[in-house]
Amino acid sequence: MPITKSAKKALRQSIKRKKQNVKRKDDFKKKIKEIRKLLSSSKKQEAEKLVPGAYKALDKAGKSGVIKKNAAARKKSRLMKAIKLSI
Repeated sequence: MPITKSAKKALRQSIKRKKQNVKRKDDFKKKIKEIRKLLSSSKKQEAEKLVPGAYKALDKAGKSGVIKKNAAARKKSRLMKAIKLSI
């Protein structure tokens, strides 16, 4: 447990940041899973409608440092590749 005032504040900050990071990570993961689920059940049109939301979530996660920017770009690229290859 922190003893000094600054250490207590740092702990509060890290807890708050962790909550936000987990929320951002869960957000883009859920959106990607939903799109992949639709693609596996051959619902390409519905999946394409969800892509902008997934892109937004990935960009926010990349911008805030939850994942690296190149990782976000890679996930977006693979998502679009999966949509293009789906029948």
